[in-house]
Amino acid sequence: MGMAISVPTYTVDDLDKFPNDGNRYELLDGMLLVTPAPSAAHQIIASRLQFRLSAAVVASGHAHAVGPGAIVVRPRTQLEPDILVYPARFSPKLDWYQITEHWLAVEVLSRSSRMYDREFKRDAYFALGVQQVWLVDRWEKTVEVCKRRGSGQLVRDVVRWRAPSVSVVVTIALADVFAGLE
Repeated sequence: MGMAISVPTYTVDDLDKFPNDGNRYELLDGMLLVTPAPSAAHQIIASRLQFRLSAAVVASGHAHAVGPGAIVVRPRTQLEPDILVYPARFSPKLDWYQITEHWLAVEVLSRSSRMYDREFKRDAYFALGVQQVWLVDRWEKTVEVCKRRGSGQLVRDVVRWRAPSVSVVVTIALADVFAGLE
């Protein structure tokens, strides 16, 4: 007769007990997701995207664009997208769990996080109220733009994003984002 295996679950408060070892520790309904530190190419892509998003929404005072950000729903969920855009009406002094509106979550896929980002985190972001999710694939040089659970539109040339409730449109040429990372 087989023995049942118990899988431990965690809370957001438990994350403070994990080592500061460069890994990213996230929770999805109490289940621990651990991914290694991102590569330099991963960070370059995230930085280029965050720069363009920030130039459009931060300078105009409409939103904050941070990387990484955190979406926290206590007690058992804390996800950290590579880039998070949320309305400027939420003060930078607030704790992550106090930010209750999220406009855009961007995940730059890596070999170690590809399955989690596509199969679990994308749909979890929508369940947590995120309005749009981008999955950035550096090997395919694409962005999958998702506006609801499930697969989204695959973009290969220029990604466009309209900030909700403001008249800001961000246009980003993917050739610029992936330049020099062949």
